[in-house]
Amino acid sequence: MTVWKENVLVTKPIVKPLNSRKKVWQALNRDKYLYLLGLPGILCLLIFKYVPMWGVVIAFQDYSPFRGILRSEWIGFENFQLFFRNPDFFKLLRNTLAINLMSLVFFFPVPIILSLMLNEVRNEVFKRTIQSIVYLPHFLSWVIIAGLTFTMFATGEGVINKFLLMLGFERIEWLTTPNFFWGFLTGQSIWKEAGWGTVIFLAAMANVDPGLYEAARIDGASRLRQMWHITIPAIQNVIIILLILKLGHIMDVGFEQVFLLQNAAVSEVADVFDTYIYRVGIKQSEFSYTTAVGLFKSAIGLLLVILSNRLVKKAGGEGFY
Repeated sequence: MTVWKENVLVTKPIVKPLNSRKKVWQALNRDKYLYLLGLPGILCLLIFKYVPMWGVVIAFQDYSPFRGILRSEWIGFENFQLFFRNPDFFKLLRNTLAINLMSLVFFFPVPIILSLMLNEVRNEVFKRTIQSIVYLPHFLSWVIIAGLTFTMFATGEGVINKFLLMLGFERIEWLTTPNFFWGFLTGQSIWKEAGWGTVIFLAAMANVDPGLYEAARIDGASRLRQMWHITIPAIQNVIIILLILKLGHIMDVGFEQVFLLQNAAVSEVADVFDTYIYRVGIKQSEFSYTTAVGLFKSAIGLLLVILSNRLVKKAGGEGFY
């Protein structure tokens, strides 16, 4: 291409823009080893997360395993209507929301507080020892946690009740009193997962510029002031993102944890969506009906994630997109 520039004839080579297909191919070729490294994870996500989504259509069918998905009768929203008219619906909703709200209020802040405390420890040996101790319960199964709970709080042979008898008090029906059930679930979650939750927050705190702390010390800021004005703002975005993810699971309660701890005496407060799906869907083979229940849970979680993310964006914070 020939152009005039300051009364001088200049010849420029013609550069053709790359089409989108070539750009994609060049990007794949440039980072081929990274994509190859991520291929097993991508395949796992596609096979076990996206492909099974096809089965969601049975929520709108009178599904029969013998007829299959393609030949089962289509009934629209009838399963959802049956679920919303079920007398147990509000009980399930109440129990599920109550357990998750207690977890949000009492469990969610614990890893943050624990991380702040560990971050202030200057003795590395002591710090790593404490970290290892608080991480350990995460690797125990809920079966072991339930066994420890029964050992500690059983009415007849529980350690706590034996200790109360030694002090002259009466036994307390810890595990068969409905008022204690939600508290036990929250306490178990805190003991088991609080230490593991500190991993993310400690990693975020490690990226804080040490010069900020040094400048704050020169200005006379105490350790508490440094924590409040430097550390917490530095991990604020991490806290918000984890809170949004937590809200996305507001309709999910750990099935295994609830199932192992519940009994007939506390069934009124222990029955949640997950146990209801197991009882009705698996044991009574109501696959379409309980798929509708699961789809309802997922829709509420997705709606809460979108709304909370938009609220964070409007408030000037950082969200997912």
